[in-house]
Amino acid sequence: MTILNLCRPSRDVYDLSMDRCSRFLPCLSDPVRRSALGLKVSLVVLHLVYAVILFLIDRDFIQKTKSEPCSSPGYVIDAIRTLNESNAVYNRAAVSSRQPASSKHGSVAVSVDLNAAAGNNNSTSWSKLVMGMYPPGTTIRTLTCSYCNIEQPPRAKHCHDCDKCVLQFDHHCVWLGTCIGQGNHCRFWWYILEETVLCLWTGFLYITFLKADIARAWWKVGLVILLLIILSISLIFLFLLLVFHSYLIMTNQTTFELVRRRRIPYLRGVAGRVHPFSDGVCRNIFRFCCERSGMYRLEPLPTAQELEEKSRPYTCSDCVTCRCC
Repeated sequence: MTILNLCRPSRDVYDLSMDRCSRFLPCLSDPVRRSALGLKVSLVVLHLVYAVILFLIDRDFIQKTKSEPCSSPGYVIDAIRTLNESNAVYNRAAVSSRQPASSKHGSVAVSVDLNAAAGNNNSTSWSKLVMGMYPPGTTIRTLTCSYCNIEQPPRAKHCHDCDKCVLQFDHHCVWLGTCIGQGNHCRFWWYILEETVLCLWTGFLYITFLKADIARAWWKVGLVILLLIILSISLIFLFLLLVFHSYLIMTNQTTFELVRRRRIPYLRGVAGRVHPFSDGVCRNIFRFCCERSGMYRLEPLPTAQELEEKSRPYTCSDCVTCRCC
């Protein structure tokens, strides 16, 4: 009897708490909905537990996420390193091909300093490659970045936030904390598209909630309307950003080239309606989305004849011959 009397207060407290929870959360009174809600909460808690364990095990994880972005925009220094590695592999293959055949007493070992063999070419190979992309008479001093002290190929720019030169620099995204360039511009476009679709879907759910013929508290309706207004503003911004970057893709331009066109020396003499790096809408889209043969793709400046050809207006025959594509 004493045990039952001691357990009764705790049971009353449990029943009272469950009754209050059922009033605030009606879904808890339904066993089916309660099990579904419990599953969702369990998945969220499990995800948080996994994330906390990751942060506890890897103490440098936060620092790595700040210093190493998930998607590299394509830095010029990485392109130079890739070129040097390619030259080293080429020199190694050339040295191996010059080795004599093995004798019956064993293979002949030839000691070659690969760094010395590749050093003579690596110091000037990038400079020669970059100089070949500009018109004759261009001085190497005008192409050298004053911060990184390296030669910039066309369409590259130094980012003061990342403190590095970026290939095909578009802009520095403060929301993502990284530059948008040749290496991650495609992913950035897909990210904007996904965010736009997500806002559309969320807005549709909010409108469905408001159109339902169910009596709700005034503060719930007001909160949904306020969130819907904020969502609509975000949707307009994302849609305009998506259209803008789609135009840049179809014309093979970057935000920096479009906005700061007069500040770029090799674009000052080009007419505003001429897109010097465009190869047609279809080719530009294919190269942007599908062509991934090499991450570092350097585009030389077009010649005067090519610029004159691109400045010629499109005609009906050009559409038939797919010149515009």
